[in-house]
Amino acid sequence: MGSEVWIFAEQQDSRIRSVAFELLAEGRKLADSLQVPLCAVSLGHDVTGVEELIAGGADKVYLVDDASLADGDEDMLTEGLVSLVREHSPQILLAGATSLGNSVIPRTAASLHTGLSPNCTRLEIDPGTGLMMQTRSAYGGNVMAVMVCPDQKPQMATVRPHVFKKAAADASHTGKIVKVDFQKQGVTSRTRLIEAVKELSDKVKLEEADVIICGGRGMGSPDNFQMIEDLAQSMGAAVGATRPPVDDGWVPYSQQIGQTGKTVSSKVYIACGVSGAPQHLAGMQTSEMIIAINEDPTAPIFDIATYGIVGDCFKVLPLLASRIKASRE
Repeated sequence: MGSEVWIFAEQQDSRIRSVAFELLAEGRKLADSLQVPLCAVSLGHDVTGVEELIAGGADKVYLVDDASLADGDEDMLTEGLVSLVREHSPQILLAGATSLGNSVIPRTAASLHTGLSPNCTRLEIDPGTGLMMQTRSAYGGNVMAVMVCPDQKPQMATVRPHVFKKAAADASHTGKIVKVDFQKQGVTSRTRLIEAVKELSDKVKLEEADVIICGGRGMGSPDNFQMIEDLAQSMGAAVGATRPPVDDGWVPYSQQIGQTGKTVSSKVYIACGVSGAPQHLAGMQTSEMIIAINEDPTAPIFDIATYGIVGDCFKVLPLLASRIKASRE
């Protein structure tokens, strides 16, 4: 059995992504339970911020720097990660359930003939067996399944961004960076990046927003979402939605929050006409402050809300907008 817990420090545009630091916070707990080092694996080219992984909790960083890894080629990344795992045999390997992670990590698990638990919401070590217990929702969020991988290593899991919170950076934490050569001879990539086109939008992105206003089926119609859009604009907030408004075509899928949409962890989350189905709660329940507005006092959203307003959204939202406007005059 290996003697390290690893996290895959995904990078984008030569910068470590935020999900890596969320994984470090959770990986630290697992590594401390097992009394083993916590390590990060960074594969890319001229990646900045690698030292921040040590401040984020890593005892060691395996750094693979090669021009062939610059564009996030999935075949190259998979080969590099598999090679490292075979050489060092970690006990556990965690990664973000991002677009890249959802492509690279299943390939890695298949190449290593080990199991993989995707989209986990909780990870902990069984004190009796030393195995990682991996919890994720199943059957549309109605069941929480706990999985273990007792026979193969590493034990692998992916975690959706924002499920775990980042730990505060500790500049006094010490660690070492181990540079590893990438043996790309014989590795054939089946894809070629022609051009990267960034999404252009003047709206606040859900994943980066401190304040999110989310509308549910209770908003009644797509026209009524304009009320949320106006309030969000006045507050500098992002607009989200539950699955029903997306399925009905009221708002685009890019704004969906929940088990089949995005996971967010904002400072303030305002739920308007949102009932609080488990599938939606899975994508926003780690927000710091949750304000729920709903006519139904028995709506499940009130069970997790910091503050609840039992009332008509069409009356409450204009009042809220008016008060915000008055406070800024």
